[in-house]
Amino acid sequence: MQMHRLEKMWLIFGISMLIVFLAVVGVGAFAMGMTPPGDHRHTVNPETVDQTEPFNHPGLRKIGENEYEAYLLAFAFGYSPEKLEIPKGATVHFNITSKDVVHGFEIVGTTVNMMVMPGEVNHLTYKFDKPGDFLILCNEYCGGAHEYMGTTLTVTG
Repeated sequence: MQMHRLEKMWLIFGISMLIVFLAVVGVGAFAMGMTPPGDHRHTVNPETVDQTEPFNHPGLRKIGENEYEAYLLAFAFGYSPEKLEIPKGATVHFNITSKDVVHGFEIVGTTVNMMVMPGEVNHLTYKFDKPGDFLILCNEYCGGAHEYMGTTLTVTG
């Protein structure tokens, strides 16, 4: 099979760029010690998480003027606590983990969306500027009754 000279040049160029790309990613990942975002990796034992502070008492804790920490626990087909209520304009620092399988955590109508893995505590901060009821649902398939997994966050004011 005969290849045209320009086809050979483009093929060599494409393969060269692939090698350069993989070399840059490899050097960045291994030689320079790059890791995924997040400086404060936090883990818990998923088998005893419901006896581990602060997840043994999930819910909201006020930490400042209109600022809250929310500790949530995802489990088969539910979240604990079942309902959350905050005032309008509040900033909430979500801390969530799972005690069984991979779950999703999405607050419909906001940009809050994360994957919840057993033993990993995920952190996300969001400011709620408009009042209303927000549905929190699992957007990762987690089993037979997955579609019933949800809770409510109410923003008052």
